[in-house]
Amino acid sequence: MSTVWLVDTLGVMNRDVAASKAIAMGRDAEATKRRLLDAATREFAAYGIAGGRVDRIAAEARSNKAQIYHYFGSKDGLFDAVFDAMCRETVDAVPIDPDDLPEYAGRLHDSYVERPWVQRLATWYHLERAGGGALLPVVLDSNAAKVRAVAEAQEAGRLPTRFPPAVLLGLVLHLSGFWSSNVPEYDAVVSDGSAASAAHRREVVVAAVAALLRP
Repeated sequence: MSTVWLVDTLGVMNRDVAASKAIAMGRDAEATKRRLLDAATREFAAYGIAGGRVDRIAAEARSNKAQIYHYFGSKDGLFDAVFDAMCRETVDAVPIDPDDLPEYAGRLHDSYVERPWVQRLATWYHLERAGGGALLPVVLDSNAAKVRAVAEAQEAGRLPTRFPPAVLLGLVLHLSGFWSSNVPEYDAVVSDGSAASAAHRREVVVAAVAALLRP
């Protein structure tokens, strides 16, 4: 066995070990970030940006505050990451269908039922970020794409033109979140009637959007 061969072999082995360690560290980092995002989603949904505590987030994520600042820069940066991820997940799970806006609204309603923190995060975002700070690109891009889809359907005669594209989209979005954005007192009023049925609530959303689209 030559010395050169042995040195080369050891070098390859060392590089392989280093590469394996780097991959493992990358996986650990991604797992830590995922835990922080999950914990932050629950914290911000419950307490908002100002009320959210990074120490509680770090403890729930089995991490520490230093990791939060390392990965996200600040508490605001962490909230932005949470909101960005939530928007992307919603867009991916419920893509707009301009040719069937009633069912699109129904699917959005379903997503709010399955993920109640979405509306809570959106409410906190509206309360604490309205008029201040940079606008999130994922939200701008998503809304712009939806408006374009509605506008194209209107131009092709597949949707009524009574409302401008952005207004029509806004009405559909608000109707889809009608039940999940009500105050508890309203829910108490309807809790004994058929409107309390999950299936009926979805039917109301779909029917309301269908009525909105009638000529």
